[in-house]
Amino acid sequence: MTETTILAAYGLLVMATIFLQVLGGMQQLSLGYLMSARDETRSVTGMTGRLKRALDNSIVAMTLFAPAILILVILDRTSPATLLAAQVFLIARVIYLPVYAFGIPAIRTLVWLVGFAATAILYFLAL
Repeated sequence: MTETTILAAYGLLVMATIFLQVLGGMQQLSLGYLMSARDETRSVTGMTGRLKRALDNSIVAMTLFAPAILILVILDRTSPATLLAAQVFLIARVIYLPVYAFGIPAIRTLVWLVGFAATAILYFLAL
């Protein structure tokens, strides 16, 4: 497994999150609303709402993680340490999704922090 493979795997995780959030949205908002222009703002609640917030957070995490990986690859600075940091990030994000979806706040915050720290380490290793 390489850092870019981990980036691709994370992209698939974000896509799976989108799919789960849309499925939940169909139950709460109706397919007609989801296919409309959505001029009227509606919100989702419960697990679907948490999945929406997890998705938003996952997209932010991707905007931080992807450049770090691409910088390391372009500069040819990948190493066992960068691979480990990327693996830790991916594992943390895989855990983050169900923990957030099921509403376990303290663990969610801890797992988020682990993923965030792994991303920061990637940037430091790129310097």
